[in-house]
Amino acid sequence: MTPGARSLDLMDDRGSGVTRGDRLRAGASGLAAVALGAGLGELASAILLPAASPFASIGGALIDLAPSWAKDLAIGLFGTNDKAALLTGIALVLAAAAFGAGLLEHRRTHAGSAVFALFGVVGAAVAMGRTGMGPLAWVPSIVAGGVGFLVLRALIARLRPSPVGAGDDRRRFLIWTGATAALGVVALAAGSVVRAGARSLEAVRAALRLPAPAASAPSVPETAELGIEGLAPVVTPNRDFYRIDTALVVPRVDPADWSLRVHGMVEREVTLSWDELLAEPLQEADVTLACVSNPVGGDLIGNARWLGLPVRELLARAGIHADADMVLSRSVDGFTASTPLEALTDDRDALLAVGMNGEPLPIEHGFPVRLVVPGLYGYVSATKWVTELEVTRFDRATAYWTTRGWSERGPIKLQSRIDVPSRRRRTEPGETVIAGMAWQQHVGVGGVEVRVDGGAWRRAELATPISDDTWVQWSLPWTAEAGEHDVECRAIGADGDTQTEEIRPPAPDGAQGWHRIRVTVG
Repeated sequence: MTPGARSLDLMDDRGSGVTRGDRLRAGASGLAAVALGAGLGELASAILLPAASPFASIGGALIDLAPSWAKDLAIGLFGTNDKAALLTGIALVLAAAAFGAGLLEHRRTHAGSAVFALFGVVGAAVAMGRTGMGPLAWVPSIVAGGVGFLVLRALIARLRPSPVGAGDDRRRFLIWTGATAALGVVALAAGSVVRAGARSLEAVRAALRLPAPAASAPSVPETAELGIEGLAPVVTPNRDFYRIDTALVVPRVDPADWSLRVHGMVEREVTLSWDELLAEPLQEADVTLACVSNPVGGDLIGNARWLGLPVRELLARAGIHADADMVLSRSVDGFTASTPLEALTDDRDALLAVGMNGEPLPIEHGFPVRLVVPGLYGYVSATKWVTELEVTRFDRATAYWTTRGWSERGPIKLQSRIDVPSRRRRTEPGETVIAGMAWQQHVGVGGVEVRVDGGAWRRAELATPISDDTWVQWSLPWTAEAGEHDVECRAIGADGDTQTEEIRPPAPDGAQGWHRIRVTVG
């Protein structure tokens, strides 16, 4: 064995001269290798198939495998930043594994580099197994793993002593590792540039001009907005609309390439292109959407004016079999939702939507086309980037979240929340107001009651509802006295039902219970 080869086996339990600096440099080799491997892998995915990004493939698989409690925990901790948190977590775990791989490779040749090879193979297998991937989906992960494998071996080899001297060895090593890591950052940046340039979907969206609706929604009444500071606006701006979905990397679908297929238990299959959809008589509707993961008092809910084609017209064109009871909608990324057939064929404004608050759908909210169904939680209705409607039965097909323990039908529950006063800051004593929102889409809200410190329920004043398919603002005057106060609210549906006090978590069919807050006055 040569002296150079023997240096690779220095890190053993007997401590044969390996210094702390040697270990740090070995770990740094792993970090530099993963930086370049990941950067080139992301660049390869940007060129070949953006959805096959190694990060997106692994992250998407983790989302798919996560149990319901993990999903609720992530949303509870991070809200709409759950995906950014997942990507950050993946990056941290990958960095730790790469550091460890460097230590392994320094101890025993091939041991650490094999970790990179394994990452590449696993990433490729995951990418190939995901819905909607092309035949080259394996390439980015193999590039990432293969580059990491080769770079780690090369950098560890440069830790061998040379006749020049230890100081020169360290300087050369730092130059090589620094250059390698910097090249990885450049590759990541290049991937972002390629994505932005090759798929400038933002420019396509900005250039679109949606047709005027054949049936316009009535103007939002001035009295629908109470104008109370801290109270959520009755119409949610697009930039503030919540986003909860399973897409770690937002699908980017060019309208020119989009089409919708209606099939299954129908008399005839129907295929609709983007141009054909825009040629249809479209209608506007104000509809509030809510996520099933929204906790009591949560903000995973928003209201918008949507433009689209009534789904019932499309289904009537296909001709529905009498024994069908469900429509399985499918997204371009493979996500599915099971919507009760009656919710798509009755008189509610269930839309194949192309517009949101007067503009084309934002890319992250389903551009170019999504489903909007009043009265149902999004996980069974609000499929984004929708490309397929399969008419079927609940006893024949299951959807993404129903296979993970959530209810197959998701009617929205009667709910209310308190926005004002805020429990995050003190309230001044004296005359003030308690205000919030209430909703039960496709049923409507008949009233809201409020009580303080367990006292008598008092009827709040409702703003003018836009429709039964939207939430409504409410307010109640309150003389706030110094001290700590418990404030709670409950809604009364337009059908006379009262919001239940019984507390339940979001799983499996939506949270329930009264919203209670502790207010500090003084």
